[in-house]
Amino acid sequence: MNSSIEVSIVTPMHNEELCVREFHSRISAALTGMGASHEIILVNDGSTDSTGDIIRELAQDDPHLKGVFLARNRGQCTAIYAGIQQSLGQYVVIMDGDLQHKPEEVPLLIEKIREGWDLVSGRRTDRCENLILRRLPSRIANWMLRRSSGCDVQDMGGLSVLKGELARSLQLREGHHRLIPALIYRMGGSVTEVATSAPPRFAGKSHYGIGRSVDVLFDIVMLWFQNAYKQRPLYLFGRVALLLFLLASLIMTWLLYEKIFHGVHMGTRPPFLGAVLMYIASMGAMSTGFVLEALSDTLDTVLNRKTYVIREIVQKKTPQGDE
Repeated sequence: MNSSIEVSIVTPMHNEELCVREFHSRISAALTGMGASHEIILVNDGSTDSTGDIIRELAQDDPHLKGVFLARNRGQCTAIYAGIQQSLGQYVVIMDGDLQHKPEEVPLLIEKIREGWDLVSGRRTDRCENLILRRLPSRIANWMLRRSSGCDVQDMGGLSVLKGELARSLQLREGHHRLIPALIYRMGGSVTEVATSAPPRFAGKSHYGIGRSVDVLFDIVMLWFQNAYKQRPLYLFGRVALLLFLLASLIMTWLLYEKIFHGVHMGTRPPFLGAVLMYIASMGAMSTGFVLEALSDTLDTVLNRKTYVIREIVQKKTPQGDE
């Protein structure tokens, strides 16, 4: 790691030819103004316009700029992940390139994270986007994220900055860029937020569609599942299996009582068939828990993935020469 770089800006760019120059000019001025050593990583996510040509042109004149070109369009999260992996900074700022995240507000987040936080998120205020297509789905999604993760960040998808080492340790999959504060919180990291503005898009057309709200819903469900019972799938599915087994056993006990004391035939009664299905479902749930448990252990081993953040290590220093 080049320890002389304090701030890495990671910004995905897909067909943003009208925004690239303005974004580069303003973020450069903001970082230079605060006196932070920095690098600007613009990830060209398979653009079909002149975005790539402009990035190459800017990189020839600005030694702080690094252009990362993906082979084809892979989506916002993959572009962010690729940029993070190329970063060297002590802090990594993740922001959009359409200037709906104001470059002039990046120093606010940098000053906050210097206090020792693992992640600082920008809480967008006075948003001017469409209420039905953008603001309302965002509010619902953020509420669901807070409920499912326990993370109190009000705006998960805004401008954010996190410690570089922590950012580079993340294993991001498509859609995870919307969950980064919750992911860091889940690991035990400290998160906070500061108020930021939400200006309209500088130029060009938004890539956001209502269909993305459906994707967010699935991401939230997966996050809830991953957070359930301390990352142990067996705890979750085992409880489901136990509940089904007990319920089926209660039904069977009642049917046997009816059979023994009242002579009511039980083999063809709907409750009997329902109890049998519950027994089968309980075995299926338990089997699913075992399989997911094995897969989870394998994945953690292969990726050498840590599910925690070490805040501090306290150790008594041994005098030199002691054995």
